[in-house]
Amino acid sequence: MAAVNTAKKLQDEVTCPICLEYFDDPVALDCDHSYCRACITQCWGGVTADVSCPECRRTFAQGNLRPDRKLRSFVDMARELQLQAGKEPAPERLCEKHQEPLKLFSREDEIPMCVLCGSHRDSCRGSCRRIPVLKLTIRETKEKLQAQLKTLRVEREKLLGLKVSREETSQEHLKQTQVERQKIVAEFQQLRQFLEEQERLLLAQLKKLDKELVRLQTDTVTKLSEQISRLSEQIRELEGKCQKPASEFLQEIRGTLTRCEKVRAQQPEEMAPELEERVRGFSQKVTALSESLREFK
Repeated sequence: MAAVNTAKKLQDEVTCPICLEYFDDPVALDCDHSYCRACITQCWGGVTADVSCPECRRTFAQGNLRPDRKLRSFVDMARELQLQAGKEPAPERLCEKHQEPLKLFSREDEIPMCVLCGSHRDSCRGSCRRIPVLKLTIRETKEKLQAQLKTLRVEREKLLGLKVSREETSQEHLKQTQVERQKIVAEFQQLRQFLEEQERLLLAQLKKLDKELVRLQTDTVTKLSEQISRLSEQIRELEGKCQKPASEFLQEIRGTLTRCEKVRAQQPEEMAPELEERVRGFSQKVTALSESLREFK
C-alpha cells in the first residue's frame, strides 16, 4: 500500500497541471510553479504582455520562464519506472499536418489540434480567440459531466424512491381488493346457502300443502259423488212414484218425502279456513320474494 501511495505521489509531481500529462520541456515561474513550456506559452497566447500564473494568480513577465532541469530528471525517472513496470501509456495521437501531439482543443469546431495549429489560428483570429489546452478542456468537460451525472443520479434516486412507493401503494391496494373479493365470495356463498335452504323449506311446505289439498279434493269428490248417487236414486224413486196409479200413489208417501229431505240436508264440506290461509300465505311469500329480488337487481 505504501508503494502504491509513493507511486501516486510521484505521478502527481511529474504531471503538468494544464495538460495532465508528463511534463514536456518543463519550465518554472518565480512562484515555483512548473508547467510544460508549450502549455504555459499557449495559455499566454504567444504575446509578451505580463500574465498571471494559472494556479496562484501571481503576475509574471513571459521572459521569466526558466528551465526546470531537476523536474525534467524526475520525469525521466518516472518514465523509466513505467517502462520497467510495463505500464508505459499508449502513444499520443499526432496532428496529421504537423506530426505534433494533439494537446489543444477548438471549442468552436469541437476538434483536437496541436500547438502549431493553435498558434496559427490565434494569429489569424487574435489572442482573444485562444484555443484551450486539450487536457484542460477534457478536465473541465468531465467536471461538467460529473455535475450532470450527480444531478441525474439524484433524480434517478428520487424516481426509484417514487417507484418503490408507488409499488408499495399498489400492492396495498391489491391486498385490499383481494380481501374485498374474499368478502364478496363469502357473502354470496352464505347468500346462496341461505336461499337454497329457504327454497328447500318453502318447497317442502308447499309439497305438504299440496298433499293436504289433494286429500281434501279427493274426499270432497268422493263425498259429492256419493251424494249425487243418492240424489239420482231419490229422483228415480220419485219419478217412479209419480207413474203409479192413484190407489198406490199415496202409499208410503210420508217416508219417501222424509228420505228426500235428508238427502238434501247432507251438503259437502267446504275447504278448511286454515288451508285457505296457508295458500294465501304462500302467495304473499312469493310476492315478497319477487320484490326482494327486484330490489337486489
